[in-house]
Amino acid sequence: MSVSGRVRRAAVAAVGAAPRPVKRAMFGAPRRHGDQVLHPDMQALLALMRLEAPDPASTPISRQRRDLARADRLLGGTQPIGAVTERQIAGPAGPIRLRFYTPRDLVGPSPALVWLHGGGFTLGDLESHDALCRFVAEHAMVRVVAVDYRLAPEHPFPSAVQDCVAAWTWVCENASALAIDADRIAVGGDSAGGNLATVVAQEMVRSGGPVPRLQLLVYPVTDFTTIRQSRRDFGRGYFLTEDLMEEFTGAYLVRDEDRTDPRISPIRGDLHDLPPAHVVTAAFDPLRDEGEAYAEALREAGVGVSLVREPGLIHGFATMVGFGTAAPAAVRRFAAELQRGLV
Repeated sequence: MSVSGRVRRAAVAAVGAAPRPVKRAMFGAPRRHGDQVLHPDMQALLALMRLEAPDPASTPISRQRRDLARADRLLGGTQPIGAVTERQIAGPAGPIRLRFYTPRDLVGPSPALVWLHGGGFTLGDLESHDALCRFVAEHAMVRVVAVDYRLAPEHPFPSAVQDCVAAWTWVCENASALAIDADRIAVGGDSAGGNLATVVAQEMVRSGGPVPRLQLLVYPVTDFTTIRQSRRDFGRGYFLTEDLMEEFTGAYLVRDEDRTDPRISPIRGDLHDLPPAHVVTAAFDPLRDEGEAYAEALREAGVGVSLVREPGLIHGFATMVGFGTAAPAAVRRFAAELQRGLV
């Protein structure tokens, strides 16, 4: 790591470790929206982000991809893990990389989580969510399999869906060789990955394939057909902006696709007979309302759902497991729900 990189990491770590009163003194009075109060960890982080990249939407996607991987190193911290291995499997358009995380002290066949990373269908990879996968594996005591699916704009819809379905099916079919209990495999993801995770579940129910035991959907993208109030309230100044969402959408949906297609807007699909879901949203996230609307739609279809809105947090908190206290605590909570759901 360069000297500038070490200095940046030390500065971010110092801010994250600062007591709440110090953060308030450094970064101003609490930001509020109605009865919601932004957590000082998030307020501090947003201030640092404005210094680093005041307008991410004006940055080329290649640079955004590098920045996201760097953010994982800065905000994810050094997370312990028993073992990390990789392999490639055959995908519908070439090899797909998978990364396997095994917790310390885990012996014998275990439950597993197939994790599909976020990044607006255009960003993210095995590095950008490495700390999160380590953290979840250790705290839930499950094997985690991270999928490096194809990204837009080079590979627009439905490439990511095809890769994720292929990876999910491969893991299920090879569970025994992977020391995974085939009856206890969850699918999960954050943001765009949450979209892909529930699309995988829908595709499995529809096709008669191996159905996940649980869906873990963290601030998922669920609806490209409707703009809800949280997107109007938090589409500026809270990391995930309206401009970024429009950029991601334009990169992913390039062929004038029907946005009611359930593989794009899973809330428009047949939700009956889907596996139970744990849905997590963030109070200051533009995607909050569509995630919560999806939880309600699942409930109305007879699907078992637990829904948690994390107070004071912003979009992207799941990858901040090495920064402050609020985000790691929230991820520990959904890791505990994952563990309970796979018993």
